[in-house]
Amino acid sequence: MKIKETPLKDCYIIEPTIFEDDRGYFFEKYNEKRFEELTGMNGHFVQDNISKSSYGVLRGLHLQKGEHAQAKLVSCLEGKVWDIAVDLRKDSPTFGKWFGVELNAENKLQLYIPRGFGHGFSVLSETAVFAYKCDNFYNKESEGSVKFNDPELNIDWKIEEKDMILSEKDQNAPAFKEKNF
Repeated sequence: MKIKETPLKDCYIIEPTIFEDDRGYFFEKYNEKRFEELTGMNGHFVQDNISKSSYGVLRGLHLQKGEHAQAKLVSCLEGKVWDIAVDLRKDSPTFGKWFGVELNAENKLQLYIPRGFGHGFSVLSETAVFAYKCDNFYNKESEGSVKFNDPELNIDWKIEEKDMILSEKDQNAPAFKEKNF
């Protein structure tokens, strides 16, 4: 695997080495030892989640706060998504900045999002199956969110707002300036 730095501190794109032949392909999706060697980050994950969504679904911006904060390693197993990470760590040099990358079944890229970041994605294909590896267990009381269309963040979700399908929770998320994270 190859690790590529993003403009956000401690946030990485992971590109697998793919072995293809006439039977198909093989690649190592994750190797904890190699991940830690390349990034210097703890790569021990304890929970895997999968979601399936249709075109226009926007999930985010979400995070877990406090002792239940989660680092995530995310990928798109089927279809295509525009994945967003936002640095919400107040002491970070990239606080309030966002980064986006297309994750899809063809490029097999993964994005490592450290603790203290907000995360979201929009579905660009007819459907998408999205996978999350998390380094801490989910805790409902520790949920946090930031408004997906906050003007201070000015995130380009790669779909028209009229086409977005949002949960009530995401529609009513607090503004970035409220800093509920």
